Amino acid sequence: MPDFDTLLPRPAAAIRADGECAWPAEVTVRTSADLPAEGYRLEIEPDGVTLHAADAAGEFYGRQTLRQLAGPAEFRAASIHTGQSTVPCGVIADHPRFGWRGCLLDVARNFRTKAEVLRFVDLLAAHKLNVLNLHLTDDQGWRVEIPAYPRLTEVGSWRASSMVGRHDGPERDGRPHGGFYTVDDLREIVAYAAERAVTVVPEIDIPGHARAAIAAYPDLGLAGDNPQVWNSWGISTSLLNPTESTLDFFRAVFDQLLDIFPSPVIALGGDEVPGATGEHGEFVRLLAEHLATRGRRAMGWDEVLDIEGLPPMVIGAWQEAAAGIRAADAGHDVVMCPEESVYLDHRQSDHPDEPIPVGYLHTLEDIYAYDPIPGELTEMLGTQAQVWTEHLDSARRVDYAVFPRLCAFAEVAWSAPEGRDFAEFLPRLRDHHLPRLDALGVEYRPLDGPRPWQTRPGVPGRPR
Repeated sequence: MPDFDTLLPRPAAAIRADGECAWPAEVTVRTSADLPAEGYRLEIEPDGVTLHAADAAGEFYGRQTLRQLAGPAEFRAASIHTGQSTVPCGVIADHPRFGWRGCLLDVARNFRTKAEVLRFVDLLAAHKLNVLNLHLTDDQGWRVEIPAYPRLTEVGSWRASSMVGRHDGPERDGRPHGGFYTVDDLREIVAYAAERAVTVVPEIDIPGHARAAIAAYPDLGLAGDNPQVWNSWGISTSLLNPTESTLDFFRAVFDQLLDIFPSPVIALGGDEVPGATGEHGEFVRLLAEHLATRGRRAMGWDEVLDIEGLPPMVIGAWQEAAAGIRAADAGHDVVMCPEESVYLDHRQSDHPDEPIPVGYLHTLEDIYAYDPIPGELTEMLGTQAQVWTEHLDSARRVDYAVFPRLCAFAEVAWSAPEGRDFAEFLPRLRDHHLPRLDALGVEYRPLDGPRPWQTRPGVPGRPR
């Protein structure tokens, strides 16, 4: 019989009582003002379940916990039960550690279809994660329809070929790659996510990582720069020309985004800008201020901290923990997402069969051991895992890179750090949670290494 030790993330408090409750059961929902935001309390008795919730999100998470207690079959798309199930009686009181429990999904480098994004939202929600940072534009592709500027998708949404793996040579696969989301597609994704307590934070990267936009509208670029949508990985030197006309163009782009995405936070990048001048920093500041006049806050990567006069922002501290401390000292909200700890595209082992091994070594145990709060920082908005997709060219590859490491990250983001023990987490994951992923159809990395079809023989990586 499943019991409270099967739960992931680990709840704040769980008190067992004798007995079982037949499942499915009647669930009585009551709003409780004494619970923290997104919190819930489950009282499971033989004759039914009472779910006390702080808000709609708390109700959703309480139901996710009941789903876990009922067993892996509850995660299938249709019921396969032929008899009566049960859940253990008892009381579970739970609430999240952080208000921002995010995951970035890069759909610019390798496009994921609308259906695949909806599935990814389901997987975030099942792990009580509540932010999808959707990285929509980069040098390798522009993925959001802007009706006023049709060439952004006519030209910018596809490239002629792609680098396979990571190398310094000229070899490309010769296969066109592309795709984009219509305005209605994105509205659907936003609404679907909201029903699952997930906020979609869109990202349009400026003033670097903008080669696809410049390919579509060359006047956006610097003089003499007339690039194609990039078929390489890395950092392109193609930058936006920070003129008033370019600023007006992107004000209109962001206004379209605001009409689609109700998120209070809109991401504008600001990272990895080789050869930038002070005018590029001013360009970022003016767009951040434009978002502020529209009642939203800009999110930028930690490089923007070098820009003077920024309005209050959300800073994604990706380079090092010190950047988060610096951001907090400057009055910004902080989301910790350091490359050295939570980049899930980075390799999971040093085994020779590890497919396209890039970046730092981040094992499952490493992710579970991560503590988002640096010693000098007492408060922050939250934490976020990053899924960049240069080397993840299918939903199956995303599954392999993300799971089960995102399961460990979800517990880091939700549960209090006291008593965290990988030796206690591992059997909960192995014996109870991996069967849930199996039921969901997730092609995760097995704990002992890749299956034969998950390897990529001969495809070079670039480990650090």
